[in-house]
Amino acid sequence: MGMLAMDTLLRSLDLIEPGDLVVYHGSITALHGLWLALPCPCDICRAIDALGLPEVRFALADPWGELPGPFHVRRQSVTRSVASG
Repeated sequence: MGMLAMDTLLRSLDLIEPGDLVVYHGSITALHGLWLALPCPCDICRAIDALGLPEVRFALADPWGELPGPFHVRRQSVTRSVASG
């Protein structure tokens, strides 16, 4: 499968990759909006990832670099933005 076909497949499944623009709609309503999704750098999330558990969590970064974003964001709290492609 070519890279373009693989990228199209991943996008069609709405998978979020590091660096994708996402819309946060989780429990912290003051932070709802557009963010960059990054792997959460905390020790707890790294340990969960190392165990191979399916609970993917993200740290969110402001695309404009103005606001600190939330950590430990669950996959269910974000939707890939249509601006991501």
